Amino acid sequence: MPGTTYTQHALTLPSYPRGSHLITSDITSQLSTPLKDVKVGLLHLFLQHTSCALSLNENWDSDVRKDMSDSLDKIVVEDKAGKGIYRHDAEGSDDMP
Repeated sequence: MPGTTYTQHALTLPSYPRGSHLITSDITSQLSTPLKDVKVGLLHLFLQHTSCALSLNENWDSDVRKDMSDSLDKIVVEDKAGKGIYRHDAEGSDDMP
């Protein structure tokens, strides 16, 4: 039985506007070379941005991402008037909805 291998890599994702975005190709393209010989494994993703989230959804129908974005927009409304309705605003208004 081969030994267990651990590896860690920092990935950079492009900036995306508010919404739900498919990032599979961004991740796999950056990991394809360092992990080319891995057949089975476990991937942990750590997002270092406080107002970013990661969800795992099926991807057969692109409406899933639209539905997720619509639902999140109803839960976390955009502060269009700039009234400071969120506690987390230390990084400026562009950091929060």
